[in-house]
Amino acid sequence: MNPEIQAYNQAQLSPDREICGLLAETISQELPDAENKVWHAHPVWFLDGNPIVGYSKQKKGMRLMFWSGADFEEEGLAVLGEKFKDASIFYHEVSEINPEELKRWLQKSRAIQWDYKNIVKRKGRLERLK
Repeated sequence: MNPEIQAYNQAQLSPDREICGLLAETISQELPDAENKVWHAHPVWFLDGNPIVGYSKQKKGMRLMFWSGADFEEEGLAVLGEKFKDASIFYHEVSEINPEELKRWLQKSRAIQWDYKNIVKRKGRLERLK
């Protein structure tokens, strides 16, 4: 795993540190070919330069976000806006993470993608990747 992500995770207080550790480990196992780095101050995994999944500490808890998650059709993921296709879940304890659910979402993150990599080039317009 990227040393920047390890440093990010270690900088968190418990229980967020444990949440970050489990998320990073599971994401890396399920998306072994994904590039991972700290991007815009939080850990993000990319497939072919396209952001797929990441997490960040926020007031509401540790937020796990899928860039194309709005199209996963999963009750556990909250869609917050209409402009982008992201969906998130907040965790407060590592025990709240359902490993099977997380793995299913990660599989969907590979299969269902919107092209965020070229959003600037397309002047804010998203296109679905096939």
